[in-house]
Amino acid sequence: MPGITTLFKGESEQAAPESDKLLDLFRNRAELKKAFAALRDEKYQLQERVKQHQGATARVQQKLNHLENLLLDTEWVHNVVVFYQLRRLGMRCQKRLAQFAEQLKQQREQRAHAKLIDAWDAEKNADAERIQRDLGDRRMRMQLLEDQLQSERHRLATMNGISKLLHGSELEGKITDIELLIAKAQKKENELLAQFDQIHDRQPPEPPGIDTATKRSINFMVLAFAQQMYLHYAEDDLASLAREASQKSVGAINYGSKKDCDRILRLIEKRGIEPADGDAFADEIQARARKIGEGATFRNDDDAVPVPASVATVFQFGSNGLIRTTDVNLLGENYFEISKVLSR
Repeated sequence: MPGITTLFKGESEQAAPESDKLLDLFRNRAELKKAFAALRDEKYQLQERVKQHQGATARVQQKLNHLENLLLDTEWVHNVVVFYQLRRLGMRCQKRLAQFAEQLKQQREQRAHAKLIDAWDAEKNADAERIQRDLGDRRMRMQLLEDQLQSERHRLATMNGISKLLHGSELEGKITDIELLIAKAQKKENELLAQFDQIHDRQPPEPPGIDTATKRSINFMVLAFAQQMYLHYAEDDLASLAREASQKSVGAINYGSKKDCDRILRLIEKRGIEPADGDAFADEIQARARKIGEGATFRNDDDAVPVPASVATVFQFGSNGLIRTTDVNLLGENYFEISKVLSR
């Protein structure tokens, strides 16, 4: 008959595998719950994205239906053509202004970096020349020491017995001192050569970026360029019409009858050829930028964008040297999307 100890031992051994299986089931259940929760979250995210796409598609379809109705309307079809021609004009001005701002920014960055590189080169060359001069002086002194060492060694070698007995030890000590000086000079030369290599391996500095004063100067030039474009289109009010078309939707503006629309289209074609960039153009932009800078104010010392009201005067230079001014807040009204291209 088995003992009590043996009986309980058998039951314990049988229960252990069952307990392990139960733990495995709990672990698998927990992992499945995590996976299910992740799939549920992904499902909700996908459903939300589908709703967003459906909403965007519905809005686009609504715009297309609205545009189709306008094109089918004989009284509005000409307005649609004018609207998109004006919007195209505005986009062209925005693109030209953005290109001008980016080119100007790159030029100033390159100029600042070139100035930094010049200073770095000058410092590097000065340090290298100093090392070379020091090396030259030390090599000259070491050559004298080597000549002196050779002379003393020759003198020791040519001594007769009595002279060598009387003065040999003194001469040997002198030779040892010279050898120590040469060894020290060689060590210093190696150190100087290592320094020279370090100077040669110096890496040029990274572009320093643009400081606030330079950013302000760039922004004055960008504002001057925007004024130039505004003046080119201002006579026929095309600048304000293009701005309005870029801010509103098609059908929100009525340009009048077919005759009125045709007149605007002719004006767009007439003013479509902008003045070519040249020395005179650049001089006028710089002169206008200086006038803008004279009146510009800033909210804070580190602000690069001026207060819009302080640069709301448009300067027009006449051939006789006279300057005419017009109050138009190009920055405040965001003509040609100018706020997007200013340096900050």
